[in-house]
Amino acid sequence: MYSLFLNIVNVDGKDPVSFTFFTGYMAMLAASVFFLFERGSVDGKWKTSLLVSGLITGIAAVHYYYMRDFYGATGETPVALRYIDWTLTVPLMCVEFYLLLKPAGAKPAFMWKLIVASVLMLVAGYIGEAFNPTASTSHSVIWGVISSLGYVYVLYSAWAGEAKQLAASSNSDSVKSGIQALAWFVLAGWAIYPIGYMAGPGGWLGPDGAGLFQTKDLNLFYNIADAINKIGFGLVVYNIATTESKKAFA
Repeated sequence: MYSLFLNIVNVDGKDPVSFTFFTGYMAMLAASVFFLFERGSVDGKWKTSLLVSGLITGIAAVHYYYMRDFYGATGETPVALRYIDWTLTVPLMCVEFYLLLKPAGAKPAFMWKLIVASVLMLVAGYIGEAFNPTASTSHSVIWGVISSLGYVYVLYSAWAGEAKQLAASSNSDSVKSGIQALAWFVLAGWAIYPIGYMAGPGGWLGPDGAGLFQTKDLNLFYNIADAINKIGFGLVVYNIATTESKKAFA
């Protein structure tokens, strides 16, 4: 029965990476259903935040379904599919900052600056990783630096810039603590992605560099980090929405 189950879901019982692809897919699908259903239980001004949380995990679940098959067939990292996923979901995570801070005075310009920074981070990262057939270190470094500019801007905004300042001016303790939690996700949770980039073609940590990480390592780390970051982001948003809704309904 166990082997039949593995065949049905296309999972290799001896490969932990296959399990994380499948469990990541199921976890994010379940999270998406949860966030979308819970929209009905929160105050109107928080419904869009939960909708975006559901979209983030839902988009990721679809991509993980296909990434699982790609990895199972080739044993390689699904670079293109991962970047398509990130290019859709990471800007939506930035939108969450705006939606949560809108009651504190956040303007659309704040949202667009975060979106542009995140897209720059991802497009430059994709060029550096996917268009480096000769594993050139200089190519990897140039595009890695450009990508880092976008990441540093989002990080700065969350920890000391506009997002931090808007949260500080908020009258809500749950919003303040929630934005702080999201800032930690950007600092600690998103850190796996530049590490993975440096382990790619021409990177300092991969087979062409120090040899610290292999393909299996990267996929394992990425899968775990994606599930934690995306579901965790959504749970922080859910906590803010439910806490603030209790005040509104009281």
